[in-house]
Amino acid sequence: MSRKVLVLNGPNLGRLGSREPDVYGATSYAGLVETCRELGAELGFDVEVRETNDEGEIIRWLHEAADGKVPVVINPGAFTHYSYGMRDAAAQRTAPLIEVHISNPYAREEFRHTSVIASVATGTVAGFGIGSYRLALRALADEVDR
Repeated sequence: MSRKVLVLNGPNLGRLGSREPDVYGATSYAGLVETCRELGAELGFDVEVRETNDEGEIIRWLHEAADGKVPVVINPGAFTHYSYGMRDAAAQRTAPLIEVHISNPYAREEFRHTSVIASVATGTVAGFGIGSYRLALRALADEVDR
């Protein structure tokens, strides 16, 4: 039986592959989607990957996940650092929620050192490129199986 998982991506992540490849790597957004779906299937998940530049849309998706008890992997992008609305939506989670970042925020500009999501997430994976998503999905599988 496959279990639904949402992989939610915030602003500018749809530009992977062309956006600052020295920071975010050469994998395209389509490559990220394929990676998440393939590993998800191996782990028994039906992974749905979404991306938006709209803060309100991510909040609605988090409400959908909470209402459906759906586990989430989320890369909030820049919303990580200041979106209290998104943080409050994430706090309503009813299943594991893993925060993920492609780069290591602590190795970057100081404003990126703060995450308003981390305190309400099950855990955070950062700094491993697209591999951060693979690690997050594996961690999610462990959490769901508890």
